[in-house]
Amino acid sequence: MKNIINGSLIAAVLFSIGHAYAAVSPKDAEKLRSELTPLGAERAGNAEGTIPAWTGGFTTVIAGEVPGGRRGDPFKDEKPILTITAANVGEYADKLTDGTKAMLAKYPDSYRLDVYKTHRTAAAPDWVYENTFKNATRAKLNGDVLADAFGGIPFPIPQSGAEIMWNHILRWRGGSTQVQTRQYQLLANGKAVLATDLKGDVEMPYYFRESTLEEFSKNNEFWLVRTSTSAPAMRAGEALLGRANTDSDKAQAWVYLTGQRRIRKLPNICCDTPSPTMGGIASFDEIEGFTGRLDRFDWKIVGKKEIYIPYNGNRLMQPSSDEAVLSSHHLNPDYVRWELHRVWVVEANLRQGQRHQAPKNRYYCDEDTWICVLGDRWDAKGQLWKTTWAQTALISELPALALVSYGLNDLISGDAFVGGLYNSKQTQYSVLPRFPASTFTPDALMAEGVR
Repeated sequence: MKNIINGSLIAAVLFSIGHAYAAVSPKDAEKLRSELTPLGAERAGNAEGTIPAWTGGFTTVIAGEVPGGRRGDPFKDEKPILTITAANVGEYADKLTDGTKAMLAKYPDSYRLDVYKTHRTAAAPDWVYENTFKNATRAKLNGDVLADAFGGIPFPIPQSGAEIMWNHILRWRGGSTQVQTRQYQLLANGKAVLATDLKGDVEMPYYFRESTLEEFSKNNEFWLVRTSTSAPAMRAGEALLGRANTDSDKAQAWVYLTGQRRIRKLPNICCDTPSPTMGGIASFDEIEGFTGRLDRFDWKIVGKKEIYIPYNGNRLMQPSSDEAVLSSHHLNPDYVRWELHRVWVVEANLRQGQRHQAPKNRYYCDEDTWICVLGDRWDAKGQLWKTTWAQTALISELPALALVSYGLNDLISGDAFVGGLYNSKQTQYSVLPRFPASTFTPDALMAEGVR
């Protein structure tokens, strides 16, 4: 298999009509029940046997794990099959991103990739599979706005880079969840500084099993989040509320600031605006690899590629302290599991008339989960500026391989951000019943934010 499949093969499946992208034919959708997995990945393994076939994913409860408590690791007894360092990076360069190679070059004494056997663990409930099948023939993009999709991957057989990014944004991760995590700035001098200790309530109306496309389409709010900060002391009591919409112009967000004791509606929750919960190092569209509007960029499918990516990262959640999993400039490689997987490579270039600090970007999106697990961003001078990453973990009661931790490295300044660490917490990615409707309102934000 070539490193990147492109040219006529990709052209054969790409087409557009003006600014609207059409759904696939019923005949093509049937591939989701044969040669493709129910979420749209290639069901077969690769020719070399280093990527296995998908046989249903991981759907069993991890031994000894209590749902909502600390997560276990079903692969805890496995050993790395190879290790990639700055010394041997040339042997594996064709299966590494630019950002990964830059990290090996910048931190040759501490950064490495421990590569393990590949497990294709991605799974979802049957009703998500069925909705994904329906979306294949009904979902469409009107410009950058998603329409006529609900309850599954919107574009399991993607025809554009924008469709792949919507798949990442609307990946399966459960309907209602709560996270309690810590986030850190890793300064260029090697010091770790606590950015936020927060609790987050998250809900995906897009994945309300009891709902319908017609009900969802009444307001098209697909992601609701409310966070409250308890540390550091200077930020204790702050709170944030967001309501994301398939039409980004209709997205809304509010912040509660303790010094003012009032709620303010945020005028810009988009793109390269620094996120208040991420210490100013990362922007809104760097949350979870990529979050937010698509209309700043033109999106292009470069092709499909086999690369080493962080995967099945329950290992990262095992230590009981954040200090154990943090190194001076990045995660401790002892607790990061890498595997060989096929990814969609999507390039984003600044759209004419738009502005952004990173005018060129490249994302590497796992074919099985659609999570964009790695990303690279170039600045206006053409320098590789930031490299982003996401850690996934098995949440067996959903079932899902969900994005749990994420971060980035600023390759120019030497600063880094690590978000979503659960190690000091007794609960790790709690799956909950549906929240009361009042949870994601400015009034609830006020009540949560007061010290």
